[in-house]
Formats: sequence, structure tokens, C-alpha cells
Amino acid sequence: MSDLKRGISRRRVVKTGMAGILATGVSPLILSKGAWAQEFCNAPTGDTVTLGFNVPQTGAYADEGADELRAYELAVEHLNGEGDGGLIPHFSSDALQGNGILGKRVEYVTGDTQTAADPARESARRMIERDGAVMITGGSSSATAVAVQSLCQDMGVIFMSALTHSNDTTGKDKRRYGFRHFFNAYQSGVGLGPQLGAAYGNTRRAYHLTADYTWGWTQEESMIAATEALGWETVETVRTPVGAGDFSQYITPVLNSGADVLILNHYGFDGVNSLTQATQFGLRDRQANGQDFQLVLPLVSDLMAAGAGDAMQGVYGTSNWYWSMQDEASKAFTASFGAKWGSPPSQAAHTSYVQTLLYADAVERAGTFYPPEVIAALEDFEFDGMGNGPTLYRGSDHQCFKDVLVVQGKETPSNEFDLLEVVNTASRESVTYDPAIFGGELGPYEPNMC
Repeated sequence: MSDLKRGISRRRVVKTGMAGILATGVSPLILSKGAWAQEFCNAPTGDTVTLGFNVPQTGAYADEGADELRAYELAVEHLNGEGDGGLIPHFSSDALQGNGILGKRVEYVTGDTQTAADPARESARRMIERDGAVMITGGSSSATAVAVQSLCQDMGVIFMSALTHSNDTTGKDKRRYGFRHFFNAYQSGVGLGPQLGAAYGNTRRAYHLTADYTWGWTQEESMIAATEALGWETVETVRTPVGAGDFSQYITPVLNSGADVLILNHYGFDGVNSLTQATQFGLRDRQANGQDFQLVLPLVSDLMAAGAGDAMQGVYGTSNWYWSMQDEASKAFTASFGAKWGSPPSQAAHTSYVQTLLYADAVERAGTFYPPEVIAALEDFEFDGMGNGPTLYRGSDHQCFKDVLVVQGKETPSNEFDLLEVVNTASRESVTYDPAIFGGELGPYEPNMC
């Protein structure tokens, strides 16, 4: 953490607390970082610290949520010195020693976001107010991430978001107390656009089906920008409700639209269902405008590929991470997760695990759980050894910058897990952007009392 950030946060604390001290007649000489560090929401006072894992256990993204919980449990084991340590031995920071966080054993509570914003907020609030969670993490929906992030800002509790892909999360809706390791829709567009141009040419006509919430909107916007830059024409954009299940009413009009590409801005069960049903409708067996019809799934995971089966073969998308990566950190995490759960980890599991370690590491480096100090330790933090290569947690918007994977469904998988192939990598430099393009304000460092 920079001396400047330390000075800012300490001055703010002293300024805020001075009036109350003078009013009570207590000597201001007791002012210190150690004394004031206890005056924040759910400051750990015993020999344990509680983290809150808030994931979709029901709803359209429940498969992702289940894998996130597996990763969180593994992260807690490793932080507490149990198991093989996972990514800790590979992490470029050496602050984590397997003795909990600042010597306190890590415990956790869980909640169900139901893949919806209001239940997610209430679940997070319960974990903070009832269970004493000092940090909240989780989510597989940008709507829930934005909602919980705002709540955590108001309550002075750090939120380490898991799977959230909307540009808004670290754009117009960013918050000082929220941090995102996952990549965003803009970066998917930048990474996927050139691959689509090389594979399908520059005279395509695209039809979009889009999940009707913040992630879908920004994914659609980013894909339109990327494909129109290639020379493609956007024929139509149609919004679909999350959890629709049956997409036939939305797919039927595509047949006579004049489009020759269907871009499915869907995720989780919705992505599985829309991709499968589009294939069943015979779109991939058709020709339009003298070209073979194509399907594109901009954000994809191995869990979705498993659900879609043969329908995923040959389909392009992007991923934050994939279990078959051959760097030492990715191999270690895949082995550790597989030994415990019997299957490779998804990208949702990976980012959940990494976010937990990054929070614990920031606390260790700051030497306190006091949120402004932990936030300052995360801002502009450069690290490696987490499976994504050199990564920056940018201070201006709390977005991680790292390479983005372009993947394609394998035509001939060698086993039930070998479903995607990494066909290209968009470099960290190519997906870095000016934070001003998405707007938003982070807000203050000073914590509220929950």
C-alpha cells in the first residue's frame, strides 16, 4: 500500500473521530490506527473471522453457484492451513501463511441469492447483521453483484464479487467497497471480435437474443460494437427474461429475419437452453445470404458446455479462465479442486477462490481488517501466480486486468470434462481501457457502522 493511501485513510479516520473524543473529554492522545481500526462493521474480536458466501443456490445460475461454494470451502481450508495449499504456494505475494487471516481461523456462512437482486441484498444483509460477516463475496449475476455491492458500500463491508460480467459493475455502478476479479463484457467484445471476423468474414448479419438485465444489456452493446467494427450489420435485438426456459418464441422469428448469425447474450441455464433449442430448430443446418448460419455464445463456461452437449461444438465464446491451462498455478488449482470434488473447477469456481485469497492477502499486507486500509492494499495491486498471468487490480475502478481467453466448443471431446479449447488469447494490454468510458464514482473510503 502506498504511503499516500495510508495517509489519506488515517487522516480521514482521525478527522471523523475527533469530534466525538473531544465531546466526551477523553484525551486525544489515545488516537492511533490500532485503536480506531476496531471501530468498523463486524470488526473481529475473538480468535475467528467470518466470511459471507452469497451465491445462487436456486435460479438460472444455480450450477455456477454450486461450484462457487465448492471453491469457497476449498479456499477456507487452504487459508486455515489444511489440504495442499492450492494457489497459496504459487501466489506472488508471500503474506498468506496458512494460519487463517491475521492469525484468526476463518469461518464462513452461506446465503442464496436466488439469481435475483432483492433476495441477494437481503441474504447479504442477514450475513452482515446476524452472522457478523466481515467480508461478502459471491454471485453469478451482475444484477445481484451490483445490488450487493451497493449494500456493502452503505454498510462499510468489503464485497469481493465473483462471477459478474456487466460493464456496469466496475463502471457506472462501481463502489469503493466493491472489487471484481472477473473480466467484463467490453473485454469479451474486444477479445471475440477478431476471432469472429477471421472465422466468418466481414459481411455478416447478426440477430441478438439478450438477457434482460444489466449484464445482457452491456454484453449486447459490447458485441454490437465489436461486430459492427468488422463490417457486420445488426438485424435485430430482442430482450428475453432471465430463467425463460423455453426460447422457442424468440428463436422462431430469427428464421425469417435475414440474419445469418444468432448471438446469444445468455448465461447459465439460459445459455444452455437457448443454444440447445437454436440447434434443435436447425439453425446451424441452414444457409442464409449464401453463408452457413452460425451461433455465437459470447460468455461461456465448461458447466454450460456440459449442459449444452453437442450443441456447443464449434461455437465461439470467451472465458475468464479454463481448467486445462498449463501454467503451474492453474495445474495446482485444478488438481486441488479435483482431488476434493471429483471434477475440474469452472471459471466461476476459480474467480471465487481467487477473490477469497486476494481479500485475505490484502488484510495480511495491511496488518488490519479495517476496511479503508484493506481497500488501499487492493488498489493498484499487481500480482501473479493465480492462473491468469500478471494481473493488475486497477485502483481507479477496482477492475482486474489480465489476459482474456477466446474458446470454442470441441468437435471431438476426449472425455466428459474436455469440452472447450482455448483458440486465442486477448492480451491484457489489448483489453485495457480508459475507465472514463463507463463513468461512475467509487465513493468514500470511510466506513459506516452496520
